[in-house]
This record gives sequence, structure tokens and C-alpha cells, in this order.
Amino acid sequence: MKAYRKELWFHSDTRRKFINITPLVEECLRESGIKEGLLLCNAMHITSSVFINDDEQGLHRDFERFLEKLAPEKPYEQYEHNVFEDNADAHLKRTIMGREVVVAVTDGKLDFGPWEQIFYGEFDGKRKKRVLVKIIGE
Repeated sequence: MKAYRKELWFHSDTRRKFINITPLVEECLRESGIKEGLLLCNAMHITSSVFINDDEQGLHRDFERFLEKLAPEKPYEQYEHNVFEDNADAHLKRTIMGREVVVAVTDGKLDFGPWEQIFYGEFDGKRKKRVLVKIIGE
């Protein structure tokens, strides 16, 4: 069995952002040479997420509104965590959106359903963060 590992780095210029990372993950798969196996893609920071969904801007705005209703950024003092930081909402948003995705690799391709794409979700941006891609298989 072969194994492949690569870190992808992101720096969002805004506090929150959704980035379609499918092409970067597909490039990792090509680099790995693995044709059959599993691909893990996970955020390596507690205030960011990796998830699968549709690449549709209206849906992304819906996510933003939904998450803001569940865990509003402000007022900062509503959160006990926000003593030395102001990102408690980002921790909660990450928990809702998830840490990672696992995708089957079949015949050298990501085995997606219709419209599925991989996204990096940033909830406390304006600094450099990484995503791990780990692929195992033959």
C-alpha cells in the first residue's frame, strides 16, 4: 500500500471565507499516483473547516447566514472564551461545519456524487492556516 501526505496553505484576507479546494486536492491525487484507495482532507486549525457541498454562491451566503444565526460573531462578550481572543464564534462554526472529509478514490479520481466539491471554510481568517491531504491505497 502507498501513502501520500501534503499540506495546503491558505491565507484569507477576510475573517470568514469559503474556498473551493477541489482542484488542489485533485492535483494531490495525481501527484500521489494512487488509483484505488481513500483520501482524507482535514483542517489543521480549530477555527477552520473542510466540508463537501455544492459550489453555488447563493448556498454559500445561506451557510454564512445560518452560521451567524447559530453563533453570531458579536457581541464578543457573549462568549466566556473571549477573554484574550475574539474568536469563540469561529470555534463553534467549525464544530458545525466539521473538521474533515474522506473521499473514495476510484480509477484515479475522486469518487464524488453529483455536484460534490471540497471546500475550505475559514471562520477566523487574516492569518496563514493549513489543510492536510493524506491519501492511502494502491
